[in-house]
Amino acid sequence: MTHWAKWRPRRLAFEKRVYQARLSQYAVLRRGIEMNTITKHPKKEITLHTRSFSKVVVAIGMIFSASLAVSQVPPTSVVQTSDVMPKDYFHTGAGAHYLRRAEGDIVTQTLRGNISVLIGSGANIVVLSGDQGKFLVDAGISISEAKVKTALHEIAPTPVTYVVNTHWHWDHTDGNGWLHDSGATIIAHKNTLKHLSEPTHVDDWNWTMLPVRVGARPTILVNDSTTFIFAGDTIHVDHYGPGHTDGDVSVYFEKADVLALGDTFWNGNYPFIDNQDGGNINDAIKWADKAIERTTDKTIVVPGHGPVGTRSDLIEFRNMLATVRDNVRALKQQGKSLDEVIAAKPSAAFDEKWRSFVIDPAHFIGLVYAGL
Repeated sequence: MTHWAKWRPRRLAFEKRVYQARLSQYAVLRRGIEMNTITKHPKKEITLHTRSFSKVVVAIGMIFSASLAVSQVPPTSVVQTSDVMPKDYFHTGAGAHYLRRAEGDIVTQTLRGNISVLIGSGANIVVLSGDQGKFLVDAGISISEAKVKTALHEIAPTPVTYVVNTHWHWDHTDGNGWLHDSGATIIAHKNTLKHLSEPTHVDDWNWTMLPVRVGARPTILVNDSTTFIFAGDTIHVDHYGPGHTDGDVSVYFEKADVLALGDTFWNGNYPFIDNQDGGNINDAIKWADKAIERTTDKTIVVPGHGPVGTRSDLIEFRNMLATVRDNVRALKQQGKSLDEVIAAKPSAAFDEKWRSFVIDPAHFIGLVYAGL
C-alpha cells in the first residue's frame, strides 16, 4: 500500500465532516451565478467620505465539482486525524501555523498618529482610524473575528468602512466575509478578484482554494494606481506588476509616512513566492526596489509577516533575495537539478536569521529555482 493510500480515507472522512459543518457558509457557491457590484478605478483620486461610487453590475459565474468542495474546504483548526499528518497548507504548512497563532491574543501596536497594526490573525492588519470609520489593509482570518472586533473597538468604536486586500491569499482575505457583512467595502487588484472568484490550486500548498462567497469579494478594483482620501490622510494604493503574486498592491499613508507591503515584504523571514499565480523571484526583487524608492529613513514599513520594520530592514530583505537568486541561478545554469542546488546550500549565509518562520531554506530555494 502506498503512503497516500494509507492516510487518504481518513483524511477524506475528516474533510467531509469539516465540509458538512461549514456547508451553510458555502451554500451561495452552489447557486452557480450571483450578481456582484464592481467599481473599477484604473488611475484616479477618490475621496472616501460616503459610498456614492458609480457602480457597474456584472454577473459572476461559478461552477465547481462537489468532490472538490468536499476535499478542499479550509479547516477552522489544526486537528491530528491519523498517525500520518497530511502534508498540505492547513495541516503542516503555513495555514496550520496561522490557525495555531489565532488561538492566542491579538496584539495591537500603535505606529504613528491614528494608524495601528493588529498582529495575530494570519497576516498583519493595518488600521487607519478616523471619525468616519476605519480603513484596513488586509482582513486576516475569519476564525479571529471576535478577537479582531474587540481589538478594533478598543482602537475606536467606529465601524470598518474599507478594507484593502494586498493580494488573494487566504491569510489576507479570509476575514473579508465578516467585514463585508459588518458594512465594509473591499478594495483590491483585479487579479485578486479573479483568484477569489474561482477555484485556485497551489502545488506548494497541496491545496485548492474554493471561490469565496460573493459578498467577500472586492468591489472596488485597482488596476495600476489609485489615491484615496480618508480620515485626514492621502492613501496611495499601487500595483507594480507581478511580485509575490500577480495581484499585489502596496498601501502608502502619505501623512503618517507608513507603507504597508503585504507579502511583498517578509521582515526577517524567508518569503513564500506564488510562482503558479504570477509571482517569481525576479519580480519580487523589482517590487522590493519599488518599495525602497517609496521610503525614507523615517518611513514605517509594515510587512505581511514579521515585525514592523524600517527602510533598512526592507533593503536587507531585498539584498537577501538578490543574493540567493544569484546563487541559485548560477547553479541552475550549470545544469544542476533542484536537489543538487539545495544540497549546495546557496542560502547558507542567511539561514540562521531568515529560516525561523513558515518557509525553511530548502522550500525557499525551491521557490527561487522554480521562478528562474
